[in-house]
Amino acid sequence: MQPQKRIEELHRLLQEHAHKYYVLDAPTISDSEYDALFQELLALEKAHPELITPDSPSQRVGGVALDKFSQVEHRYPMLSLENAFNDDDLREFEARLRRFLSQGLTLSYVAEPKLDGLAVELVYENGLLVQGSTRGDGKVGEDITAQLKTVRSIPLRLLGSPPPLLEVRGEVFMALAGLERLNSSQIRMGREPFANPRNAAAGSLRQLNPKITASRPLDFYAYGVSLPADTGRNGQYDMLQSLKTYGLPVNEHVRKCETIEAVIEAYHQMLEIRHQLPYEIDGMVVKVDDFGLQERLGNKARAPRWATACKFPAIQATTLLRSVEFQVGRTGAVTPVAILEPVVVGGVTVSRATLHNQDEMERKDLHIGDKVFVQRAGDVIPEIVKAVVEERAEDAQPIRMPENCPVCQHPLEKPAGEAVTRCHNPHCDAQRLRSLIHFTSKAGLDIEGLGKKYVEQLFELKIIEDVPDIFGLHSRRHKLASLDGWGLKSADKVIAAINSRRNPPLSKFLAALGIRFIGEVSATSLENHFQELDKLAAASHDELLEVDGIGEQAASSIVEYFSDEKVQAMLVRLKDAGVSPVAIQPVAGEGGTAPLADMVILFTGSLQTISRSEAKKLVKDNGGTIATGVTKKTTHVVVGEKAGSKLKKAQEMNKTILTEEEFLQMIRQ
Repeated sequence: MQPQKRIEELHRLLQEHAHKYYVLDAPTISDSEYDALFQELLALEKAHPELITPDSPSQRVGGVALDKFSQVEHRYPMLSLENAFNDDDLREFEARLRRFLSQGLTLSYVAEPKLDGLAVELVYENGLLVQGSTRGDGKVGEDITAQLKTVRSIPLRLLGSPPPLLEVRGEVFMALAGLERLNSSQIRMGREPFANPRNAAAGSLRQLNPKITASRPLDFYAYGVSLPADTGRNGQYDMLQSLKTYGLPVNEHVRKCETIEAVIEAYHQMLEIRHQLPYEIDGMVVKVDDFGLQERLGNKARAPRWATACKFPAIQATTLLRSVEFQVGRTGAVTPVAILEPVVVGGVTVSRATLHNQDEMERKDLHIGDKVFVQRAGDVIPEIVKAVVEERAEDAQPIRMPENCPVCQHPLEKPAGEAVTRCHNPHCDAQRLRSLIHFTSKAGLDIEGLGKKYVEQLFELKIIEDVPDIFGLHSRRHKLASLDGWGLKSADKVIAAINSRRNPPLSKFLAALGIRFIGEVSATSLENHFQELDKLAAASHDELLEVDGIGEQAASSIVEYFSDEKVQAMLVRLKDAGVSPVAIQPVAGEGGTAPLADMVILFTGSLQTISRSEAKKLVKDNGGTIATGVTKKTTHVVVGEKAGSKLKKAQEMNKTILTEEEFLQMIRQ
């Protein structure tokens, strides 16, 4: 047989047997027979490399390691889900649907296990997998095509006659047995074990080297497509059946439910079997089955109206409270963290839990050495529910906040009326480090390549000790290149990323500084009002109060911040380093004036076609100012779904009320 014909035959055989093994769990040949076919394919492709195709089974572990992940924009957003927690919430979910639709309509549903993994999108063109990406922020994710190709249950080529373009959504996860094997291997190699299956799955998919991903026991279930019409089916349940015919794995516990009471019954049955499953689920997803009704119901800003995630109750266990550590945050907030005797809670080993603050510890009456109930709130965040007081030792000591900062020894303060104890020394090492991490993060200037672990490394080595040091790293290029985990290529990329941030938007720069009480909205208001950093830094308390959205606390915080001699010296050093924040100039309309000039706009309620952050950006880009409350200066109030007291107040004050569409129309004019 000619090499090309035999390679095509081997493709067909290997794909067929992989589907039977990984998806149907019904193999018809032995592992050794499969391996023999695979080795034959490798030998033929080695002799005829020109015949290697992207859908070849040999390409699952192909490709070189990446330097970084590129960005992928989803054609249709990957929305998140609103939550329900009990039977009443599910009934209220249906009641909301009926209020939106005609009362006489028959509603049926599909109930699906909510897997605890990582949401991904797979793009198939003419049946061939051409791209795979993470959910990301819902609109833009990371390109992990090479990594997803290593997941054996994801077909590289679809079976049957799929549509020319099919964008499949699903969950990559790790079974409990796979996590146990992986963690045993991690421990043998002296590495930290993964905390839970979700972390293991996410960490495995985000390996830059796909060969590492290939070594991890990952699995996949499809749960939808970006555009239901692509499948030619009328409902969710039928669509999932069609995905099966294309060779995509679909969870075996998916159920069609004709009534909401049947949904509730399915929820309780799923709750009963959750610990018998070979993988973790943390709830059940409920979707309106009919695609026509889904389209009529539409989406809110971040979630579809036609679906909800009914979460399982938190799982509890008992363990010993060994000790307490006190962590210092960026703003000086001191947070107590319980160190626990490791205990498995819902399949995850828990050894630490936040205690929030002194008031919370006193309310729960916690003592060192207590036997305590621990739960994973929402099946994610560990927390202590209560102590078993009747088993407390007589000499047990209550937990108290320290009098001095555990890092810099500065006296701690707990202002009257506040729950948080703080270190007010702005030059505390812990605060400085966390401020640097914040400055370079996405919430700050978003300096690519300077993530948390690299900032910690540079801070520990005293290469960067404050913000201006970041902008001087170009002079230490060779030092950076010599560090563990770096190299000249990495150093040059970080330096280029830093250089691209020397003229950041003023609002972005202010948010990056981490001034207490100054967030994204107030930073934008300050930018619009002052336009220049020097003018803001010199502003008085009264001048700051003139800015919409800036109250007494924020004004005092700004004055205190810019009055600090070390802050003033830092700003001088930044200016000397060529850092010059600029105010974003609003977009001018046809007449030369920005469409929203002189408008102070408040958003209230849930927006439907754009996110709240996008709406605020539109206001800023078009010359307007964002309001955080209804005040004398507020000129317009944009009203979304479930607008509350702010709408009522706006009506009482005769403010201009706009719908979302009316607001967008003002910009389009």
